[in-house]
Amino acid sequence: MKDFFKDFRAFIAKGNALDLAVGLIIGTAFNAIVRSLVNDIINPLISLLFKADLSNLYIVLRGSAIYDSDTGNLVLSEDAVLLTYGNFLSNLLDFLIIAFAIFIAIRLVKRLESKINELKELIMPLEEENGEAK
Repeated sequence: MKDFFKDFRAFIAKGNALDLAVGLIIGTAFNAIVRSLVNDIINPLISLLFKADLSNLYIVLRGSAIYDSDTGNLVLSEDAVLLTYGNFLSNLLDFLIIAFAIFIAIRLVKRLESKINELKELIMPLEEENGEAK
């Protein structure tokens, strides 16, 4: 049992495990920000186009569904089956925004890495000429 905790401590102390934990925490926070962006800003703008809340979009497959304007509720028959595609569209929008943001971030990091490598290639010959060590 002592070896188990020793191995576990060594695993946690590795940089990869800590990087993964930090990435997970930042990813969770980023997900909350994107969900808020979609739910609080983008969906209301889209709802102006559809004249309905995006999450309330549906198709009645069987039975009947009537919107009660007095209570603001949807009244369904007992055999009603709805295809609620609005939530799917909202989640798809979340995914696309997150994927786009990650794509942009990775692209920026790759550009920075290439610039750093170019600078290293320029600096290395200068250091060798001056007799400086790495």
